[in-house]
Amino acid sequence: MRITAVAAGAFACLAAAPALAQTYPTKPVRIIIPFAPGGPTDVQGRWAAQQLSAALGQTFIADNRPGAGGVPGSEVVVKAAPDGYTLLAGNPGPLTIAPTVKAQMPYDTLRDLAPIVLIAKSASCICVHPSLPVKGVKDFVAIAKARPGRINYGTPGIGTVGHLATESFATAAGVKLNHVPYKGASQFTVDLLAGNIELAQIQLAGSAPLAKQGKVRCLGVTSTARTALLPDTPTIAEQGLKGFESYNWNGLLAPAAMPKAIVTRIHDVVSKALKTTEARELFGSQGHEISGIGPDEYGAFINAETEKWARVAQKAGIPKQ
Repeated sequence: MRITAVAAGAFACLAAAPALAQTYPTKPVRIIIPFAPGGPTDVQGRWAAQQLSAALGQTFIADNRPGAGGVPGSEVVVKAAPDGYTLLAGNPGPLTIAPTVKAQMPYDTLRDLAPIVLIAKSASCICVHPSLPVKGVKDFVAIAKARPGRINYGTPGIGTVGHLATESFATAAGVKLNHVPYKGASQFTVDLLAGNIELAQIQLAGSAPLAKQGKVRCLGVTSTARTALLPDTPTIAEQGLKGFESYNWNGLLAPAAMPKAIVTRIHDVVSKALKTTEARELFGSQGHEISGIGPDEYGAFINAETEKWARVAQKAGIPKQ
């Protein structure tokens, strides 16, 4: 039986993959961060870049590509050569939520991207500007019902966790809010502090110090249990919205055809770094729950998240745009 040139090439690539992984990387690697600097995806993407640079002896460069809820930045990675030199700092917005709220997507997450490692999951606080005379969910709901569509909330963009989680909150509470999309978490946080918007979901690392300083008021945390960073702040579920929870998460992905040997090498470095005392203390101090799960489990997690947010979008009546 004759072996075609294509098949021969494929066999050659498979044979070369282990050797390639042993020498990888031989030049700088870009980690595309599809959001503005300062947000959680940026912070964790840069942390991963530092760990990989130190372990593999090459520079891993954080490359911010913000805008449109992270979809264009993620598309850069989908279209990149699958050689290990372009990676994605992924989060649920462009990977599991955008497919449920956008009529057309330039990629299919699990078809076009290879999950490498889930770094961490992160709960948030639903925060309001102190000028809003509310102390908790019950007070907020009363005011929101009196001002239907007039309370503005900020998010990193359409199809992000902040967008769907806040819409899920509004649906559960029976109120109508006005969505104001931004390019990243740092931008809408600035506007919340200035009183230009009234509400935003901010991850614990950012919201806890702001709440303690009186710059924002936390209506409640989005986790299933209270957090050590804000032990006196009840969960949203505790305050009458049974079953409500929302987590952001961040991890590394690559173009789908990247050799598995390189995927494994990157996963092993990041997973090992997450097990150190330094990582546990760092992530714990920021309210993050570290993970480290690998390609198969991460892929299953992404699939489950996609199905969950599709249900949320349908229940909230969010049309595809």
